[in-house]
Parts: sequence; structure tokens; C-alpha cells
Amino acid sequence: MVSSEQRRRQLARDKYERQMQARAEAAAKRKKRNAVVAAVVAVLVVAGVATAASGALDSDKKEDKAASAAPSPSASGKQWATEPAMSIDTAAQYTATMDTSAGKVTFSLDAAKAPHTVNSFVFLAGQQFWDGTKCHRLTTEGIYVLQCGDPTGTGSGGPGYSFADENLTGATYPAGTVAMANSGANTNGSQFFLVYKDTQLPPNYTPFGKITGGLDVLQKIADAGVQGGGGDGAPATAVNVTAITAVKG
Repeated sequence: MVSSEQRRRQLARDKYERQMQARAEAAAKRKKRNAVVAAVVAVLVVAGVATAASGALDSDKKEDKAASAAPSPSASGKQWATEPAMSIDTAAQYTATMDTSAGKVTFSLDAAKAPHTVNSFVFLAGQQFWDGTKCHRLTTEGIYVLQCGDPTGTGSGGPGYSFADENLTGATYPAGTVAMANSGANTNGSQFFLVYKDTQLPPNYTPFGKITGGLDVLQKIADAGVQGGGGDGAPATAVNVTAITAVKG
């Protein structure tokens, strides 16, 4: 017999999975739309070059107009086409500090078990990619996480590149886990979540760190709940990220 509490948790997990799938589908649609936009821009540039050759247009002004019309892919303005080259020492320890308006959270990074994930995290921290962003999602029913790392604050932003899952065999998500959010297999980017209470999820999200300080900060954010009530949405307590730093040692 399945208890009402077990049923409630299962429904919450199912809801989380459906939302992640919906976001994956939305991301695919955006990618297709962006490809169409890029193709149109390419045609306009070719036409502009041909017209400029006849002396009728200023090609520099046309390029400026095209650049200003293109939507920015992220609030930070920083995007990369490919995953950064491996630059960390996978045998070393790395630690991260996340300074927010709600308090400080620190965590260790497992470079040995999730080298590409930690390498990307260290890279983005060094680029100040997350500075001035916010943690856009809090879940308080069934699963217990604070999700951060989206430069747009919408749940759909990223660094422009993606990389493969790691460390999934036997993955669990007890309180204190730091793991990658994604929109499907091997779609890791810049979004990650912090687990503030033991959570049951399928092993689909790369765990790459452990919280070493600030779990009380996360619990306080969770206790304040979600904007408008409910168990999944923007946190009622704004969590604005001042800076995320990652260092060796």
C-alpha cells in the first residue's frame, strides 16, 4: 500500500521531470528559431555586401543595425560556442563560494568524479558569468532544491555550450548535494541546484559538489517559501548572486 506521503512525493518528482522535459522541448524550439534567424541574417549580410559594392549603402552601418536587432542570448552578454578546454587539476581539491543577498554558501567541488563539470564551473566563475544573476527557482514539496546559474533568470539561459553528464552511476541527492540542472541527457550548461533537504530524484543530474557552509541559509530561504504560495517557483526571499568564486585548494 502506497502511503499518502509517498504518493505526494512521487507526484512532486513526476512534476519536476515533466517541467524539465517541457524546458528541453522549449530549448529545442528556441534553437530551431535561432537557426532560422541566423539564416535570415546571413542572407541580409550577403545582400548588404552586394549593395555596398555598388556604393549605395554603408556596410558598417548595416552591420551595426543587424547587431543591435539581434536579441542578446543572456543577461551577462557572455556566450561561448564550445565547452572550455580542460584546465583544472583533476587530482586537486577545489572550493567554491557563492555570495548572495540572502547569505553565503560554500561548497567543495569533486574534480575527480566530475572533471568536465568542475572545469566548466571554475571557468564560468573566473569569467564572473554568474555575478549579478539570481537563483530563479525553489522547490519545497517532494524535492527540496534551490536552482541557480541561469544568466537570464528565466530558467532557459546558459553559457552557449553544453557538455556531457558525469558521475551518474548510483547518484543520490541527500541534503548538501550540489548538482547540475539540465533539459535532458548531456545538456549541462550553467544551471545548477543546491539540495537543502534529502531529495529523491532519478540519477539524471550530475552531482559535482558538497555544501560545506550555508545550509542554514538555504533552509531559511526555503522556510520563506515560494512567491504566490505553492511548492515550485521563484523564491519569496530574493536570492541575488553577488559573486561566485572557485579556487584550487
